[in-house]
Amino acid sequence: MSAQRKDDHVRLAIEQHHARSGRNQFDEVSFVHHALAGIDRPDVSLATAFAGITWQVPIYINAMTGGSVKTGAINRDLATAARETGVPIASGSMNAYLKDPSCAGTFRVLREENPGGFVMANINATTSVDNAWRAIDLLEANALQIHINTAQETPMPEGDRSFSSWCPQIEKIAAAVDVPVIVKEVGNGLSRQSVLTLQHLGVQAADVSGRGGTDFARIENGRRELADYAFLHGWGQSTAACLLDAQDVGIPVLASGGVRHPLDVIRALALGACAVGSSAGFLRTLLDGGVPALVAQITTWLDQLAALQTMLGARTPADLTRCDLLIHGELRDFCADRGIAPRRLAQRSGSSETLHPMTGSTR
Repeated sequence: MSAQRKDDHVRLAIEQHHARSGRNQFDEVSFVHHALAGIDRPDVSLATAFAGITWQVPIYINAMTGGSVKTGAINRDLATAARETGVPIASGSMNAYLKDPSCAGTFRVLREENPGGFVMANINATTSVDNAWRAIDLLEANALQIHINTAQETPMPEGDRSFSSWCPQIEKIAAAVDVPVIVKEVGNGLSRQSVLTLQHLGVQAADVSGRGGTDFARIENGRRELADYAFLHGWGQSTAACLLDAQDVGIPVLASGGVRHPLDVIRALALGACAVGSSAGFLRTLLDGGVPALVAQITTWLDQLAALQTMLGARTPADLTRCDLLIHGELRDFCADRGIAPRRLAQRSGSSETLHPMTGSTR
């Protein structure tokens, strides 16, 4: 059943990606164009650092799959593309391996094909400390992702219905392992309160993973006989909204969910993300064109990220948090409701304030 569910997730995620409309709330974030802000391309670096981690690029292949023969082959190809482009990569949920060690190879391939790369193991919030170590050891992982997904579990026919143990268990894992712990949502977003809670639990970084990409509540509802949880489709906050909500929270924030192209990456970095992940878009390219197509896509993205930083005058990804941003539409309404001052984002390049000026009396 677990293997079939993993294959179903891939199929349904790709169907969603094909059917998705072109717009999401990243389109409600735009840059003020300063015509003389540009710098020289050789002065631009794509390197980013957070939580004791340094990556040479600010993008990563985010958690997707594993646990079946088909998904093991996908992981092999993803790992090959990660090796060829130098981008970090995360496994899909390793719960299948922790229940059935016979599928270990479908995850282990991420390290076998990418021996020198940055690999993240992914587990759920109910995993024991011993099993967290098993996941890390299998992949010789450089970091541990813990995914939280109440909006996915709720319509999942075999899903979890007990969530009160998640915070204490995350705290135990974060204290016990010797690699950075990154807690991520799966497409419904992390509120400011959630990120602050994770900081209190000892987590090193949070991936807000907001609405706009794969909708796992929709996927799980599609697996139900009556599909009677359709009212959960689209639940949560967008990635852009989550980043605005999480300004200056005190721990590094990563972004994923609805990232369609390099401009979305730049937008997310300008909103405060240290790095930006993509899943379904990379998966679709891989399934349509194989490893060469995915390598070409990632290589193009990296080149275009450097070009955009050059145009915007940002020598590093972190420097993008000094660029002036305009917030439009429903995203601006979100800011008003959450006590966020978008006007200060539009004026920060000329401000004496530091990287995250939306603090203090505006919250």
